[in-house]
Amino acid sequence: MVSTLPRRLLDRIERRLQADPKGAGALTVRLFREYAPRYWSGYALAIGFDAAAAGCTALTAFLIAHVVNAIYAYRNFSAVIAVCAIFFVVMTAKGLALYAQAIMLARVNNAITAENQRRIFRKLLHENLGYFTDRHSAEFVAQITYSASAPGSLLALLINSLAGDSLTLVGLVTVMVVQDPVITLFALLVIPAATFLIRDVVLRIREVAGRQYAAVTGIMESIQETVRGLRTIKAFTLEDGMERRVDAQTRESQKAADKLAGLSNRSTPLMETLGGVAVGMLALYVGYRIIYGGAMAGELVSCIAAFLLAYEPIKRLTRLNVSLNGLLFGVQTFYSLVDIPPSEAADAAKPNLSVTQGHIEFAGVDFAYRAGVPVLRGVTFVAEPGQVTALVGPSGGGKSTVLSLILRLYEVDAGEITLDGQNVASVSPASLRRQIAYVGQDVFLFRGTIRENIGFGRPNATEQEIIAAATAAHAHEFIMTFPNGYDTPVGEHGMQLSTGQRQRVSIARALLKDAPLILLDEPTAALDSESERHVQDAIALLCRKRTTMVIAHRLQTIMHSDRILFVEHGAVAEWGSHQELLRRGRRYAAYYRLQFEEEPARRRGALQALASNS
Repeated sequence: MVSTLPRRLLDRIERRLQADPKGAGALTVRLFREYAPRYWSGYALAIGFDAAAAGCTALTAFLIAHVVNAIYAYRNFSAVIAVCAIFFVVMTAKGLALYAQAIMLARVNNAITAENQRRIFRKLLHENLGYFTDRHSAEFVAQITYSASAPGSLLALLINSLAGDSLTLVGLVTVMVVQDPVITLFALLVIPAATFLIRDVVLRIREVAGRQYAAVTGIMESIQETVRGLRTIKAFTLEDGMERRVDAQTRESQKAADKLAGLSNRSTPLMETLGGVAVGMLALYVGYRIIYGGAMAGELVSCIAAFLLAYEPIKRLTRLNVSLNGLLFGVQTFYSLVDIPPSEAADAAKPNLSVTQGHIEFAGVDFAYRAGVPVLRGVTFVAEPGQVTALVGPSGGGKSTVLSLILRLYEVDAGEITLDGQNVASVSPASLRRQIAYVGQDVFLFRGTIRENIGFGRPNATEQEIIAAATAAHAHEFIMTFPNGYDTPVGEHGMQLSTGQRQRVSIARALLKDAPLILLDEPTAALDSESERHVQDAIALLCRKRTTMVIAHRLQTIMHSDRILFVEHGAVAEWGSHQELLRRGRRYAAYYRLQFEEEPARRRGALQALASNS
């Protein structure tokens, strides 16, 4: 019965700590459970060095009594020399112990931060596009730079406080008790008084830390948008507006930081006042004992020295809850991200896709980005193996969404998509995407060289295969005009290349992948006539003997497709070959006339009106 009491007491304490999952107790317990088993050796060494430093500090206070007595009571200079030599050794040992402790904690903290950064990045990689639609990329930059380091910093703070400061305080209090128990009473009165008076500060720390975090994230957002949208900012002379926006965000960040600094340091004048009172009372007591009581000066001076040395650890322990709550906001933010179940299924949980022919079928597919606002309504069609299926129609009809659903960047709300009879929702997303080469209108190139960006199509490709893919994509010729050839950096988002050059690099990447399924989303929409001709030749080679789905607004680029689907209002309105759709005289035919007959006439009329007005 007696043996079960400690276990029951510990269980009760743990239940109270975890009553609020976002509370300080629950988060701290979780951190220790997750990280302590893996990094216990580093923390154990840090605590050992803390204990050594604490022992040296206590020994320093104890030796002061011998120095004072040797000088004033015994007048023994040899003893003074011996004690001073011991002082030198003790202080050197303390310095080495503190150095080793700081290095050990820093290494553990850096390891935890790196682990958390990988954990956040892995988390983001396993989300579908829907997860990012209502979030700004700056939010994730803030997570990587701030929240990832909060768990390690909090654990390091606890080790420093509960091990270093507590052990130091225990050692110094022991010295004070040995030398004079009455002085110890004065020292111990400081801690509860200070803790009681700053309790209200703790409640506000996390709130202000959250405001500062939001303001800093807003600054990151503005900086990213300024760098990426600099052309638009310059073209529309938005410099003043962006500057006012960042000024407001920096003022809010500064205001929150100032408030946080005020709250965090509010205990300083309190502790100094209490410390002054305690030192004054100690001085009165020591003076009385020496002058009227005939006490040895050494022991009493040693007590005062121990109290003064204990003063800084007492201040840090008193402010511990305040410091913890500043870091707990970062820990809470970190867990709020990594605790959300991934929106994309794990590859290990699904079988691999096997492509034999490349037969794609949509059967009654519904999809909406936002609840209650459908984008696709009962879409049903077949893309035959080895043929080119084109999607045309007005903007906003759902064409690009069709390709995104094939790639499983989003999940369908109803119906199913099958590939050679296999439901794509039941197979591994990675195995599905390995069978698809995608070329979009907005080509994304990674920061690096042209060779690296083409090589992403097949990471183990040889130099000859990369050059062959670039040649087939009509990219080799312009690549070789650069002084560094394939080693030419493309810049952020490929901005050091023209639109046509970026498009041909992306086609070379798709050619190198050599996938049986090709998805093309407006690959020539932003190109001039010459670049379009080169890209069209590259696309013709890319699509040869492969199942291809292509989106196009310019009908002359898809008129020779095997099948054309006219997509409007989230549904396939009609389908057939170009000639069949023209003969029917319905929506495709009207769209064709608008593009090739009415629209050019309207443009000519607008130009004539402009010329006459000028």
